[in-house]
Amino acid sequence: MFRNVKRFVIGKPLKTLEASDQALSKSKALALLSSDALSSVAYGTESITAVLLAGGAVALWLQLPIALLILLLLAAIVLSYRQIIHAYPNGGGAYTVASKNWGPKVGLVAGGSLLVDYMLTVAVSASAAADAMTAAIPSLLPFAVPLSLVIILILTALNLRGLRESANFLMIPVYFFIVIMAATVGYGLFQAATGAIAYHAAAKIGTDFSALSLIFFLRAFSSGSSSLTGVEAISNAVPNFKAPKEKHAAATLTMMALILASFFLGITFLSYWYGIVPNSHSTVLSQIAAITYGGHGLGFYLVQLATTLILAVAANTGFSAFPVLAVNLAKDKYLPHLFMDQGDRLGYSNGILSLSFGAMILTVIFHGSTDALIPLYAVGVFVPFTLSQSGMIIHWWRLMPKFWWGKAAINFLGAFMSAALVIVLFATRLTHVWPYLIIMPAVLTVFFKIRKHYDAVSKQLRLQYLDQKEQKHLEYAGSTAIVLVSNLTQVTAEGIDYAQSVATKVVAMHVSFDINPAKEEKIAKQFAANFPDVRYVDVHSSYRSIVKPVVGFVTKVSHQSEKINHSVTVIIPQFVPKKPWQNILHNQSSLRLRAALSAMDNISISTYYYHLSE
Repeated sequence: MFRNVKRFVIGKPLKTLEASDQALSKSKALALLSSDALSSVAYGTESITAVLLAGGAVALWLQLPIALLILLLLAAIVLSYRQIIHAYPNGGGAYTVASKNWGPKVGLVAGGSLLVDYMLTVAVSASAAADAMTAAIPSLLPFAVPLSLVIILILTALNLRGLRESANFLMIPVYFFIVIMAATVGYGLFQAATGAIAYHAAAKIGTDFSALSLIFFLRAFSSGSSSLTGVEAISNAVPNFKAPKEKHAAATLTMMALILASFFLGITFLSYWYGIVPNSHSTVLSQIAAITYGGHGLGFYLVQLATTLILAVAANTGFSAFPVLAVNLAKDKYLPHLFMDQGDRLGYSNGILSLSFGAMILTVIFHGSTDALIPLYAVGVFVPFTLSQSGMIIHWWRLMPKFWWGKAAINFLGAFMSAALVIVLFATRLTHVWPYLIIMPAVLTVFFKIRKHYDAVSKQLRLQYLDQKEQKHLEYAGSTAIVLVSNLTQVTAEGIDYAQSVATKVVAMHVSFDINPAKEEKIAKQFAANFPDVRYVDVHSSYRSIVKPVVGFVTKVSHQSEKINHSVTVIIPQFVPKKPWQNILHNQSSLRLRAALSAMDNISISTYYYHLSE
């Protein structure tokens, strides 16, 4: 049953040789990896104006210079990540750059920040999409969090189907959004230029006001910089592109940046020209749509639909970048190796599922509030931005290629502005970003614990050679098998037959209770009659648990076997129902026994399976 549901949700398995068919073209990669960055135009301008409004409507003209400053930062970041794509084509982005140039520990700060940030990407995008739905249909407002969780689950299932299928699906909402936004911004600018829509700005550019200060300006700038989240995703996912990977990835990054810059600047200008004032009933973008299209007509609803769709699929950037970053961390032994395993559809399904689970937890914790999530989201992006771009300065200093100083200057500008943003966010939004100071040490601790474990395992499993020629092998004088007996059944009988075929000494062990002494005596007599040459040991227990008596008995036998140089194998007879669902009708004591025995040294555990025919 589970297998059939799985096939319906994610499709039939793909052959390993079909992996190349999953590689992304530029058009598909733009849809798959740029949705997060492009969706930010739906809330980037609003984030700026919401802060500026605290200084009065007269402060709203500052959104224009702030937008230009954000575009300058975007240019520095994009140029830097183009360099990263060509310098480190195996993916990993900020984690790889910081690790190679600053060292592993700094790299882990970048990698850990991005892992958490991708979870926030999914949570923020799903929550923003739910907000757009509830704005269009107010009756859905009480169900905002469940709607967010449903969106995450849909995207999880979509990504488990593989890169190609998810890209094919995402091309529709992403390119629909691009077309609608291009039409809206273009039509709005045309009407502003021709005077069809009069100038209604709240204040002229340069108007002075008492609340203006550097901190006020930087707070608005830091809020608007949330528009740049997701820009780094393409550099993390370079291995997913068609060859030549670096060329296609760099071209896709440039296309995404140009579209983002055009929309962000156009929407910000229209917001200023129209004199838009943020309110709790209507977003800045929906107000722009209403004015541009002359009311709540077809054009307005197309903008709302496109916005809702792009916000819903924006979470997919996290689903595309998180698994690849997790693979790089797993290769370096800082995450479990299971993140390197590819699923039936040749995607890193464990990374996809982990991301989905983490994002749903964050959505529930923050109650789907984008206002609470976005500042923390921005810190998680700009810390890696700072580390990666400063790392590239070291990269160019080390290699000193032609015009290296010019490339390093671009990286310095990006690193300086990113670091300044991080400082501003902590200085002005500490109440929102303080969880970062707890999350990151916890994440780093997990990384180091995992690495320590893998190093210890590697050291212990390494072959120990004598005189560099001959490996020392264990030589046993014999073997002892302990067969666990609950009742004398066909399963038990065949398990004992198997034990006698592989061991020189067989012991049957049974745990008896106080409830039915007559039954226990009957089992002992039946066993003696059927297996007179096998030692039968009845361990009495005053409690209902069988685990402790079994572990105690096995421990004693193991100690005795060491004295006669015997290996010890515990054999657990178990029947297997014909249909998988029938397992729930039977107790799972064998699972508890295996879990307890696996913690013991110097024993092996074997299960003898007896398959039922009905």
